[in-house]
Amino acid sequence: MVKISDFQMKDVVSVVDGKRLGNIGDIDINLTTGKIESIVITGPGRVLGIFGCEEETVIPWRNIIKVGKDVILVRTQNND
Repeated sequence: MVKISDFQMKDVVSVVDGKRLGNIGDIDINLTTGKIESIVITGPGRVLGIFGCEEETVIPWRNIIKVGKDVILVRTQNND
């Protein structure tokens, strides 16, 4: 099992270009199934999703390739 706080500390990296996208600021959970539907990435410069002006990026759970010890590898939407 993984705690949400541990999950949020991992860097999110695109497998397409190796770019660091940011960290998880929020998680969308389907309350009926209890499954994670998507993760919301806050860009660099944002603290707890409140400071900074960068937009959020929503990554559907199906686009998560691997959750590693330090990073989460994702396939970004524009590369589907």
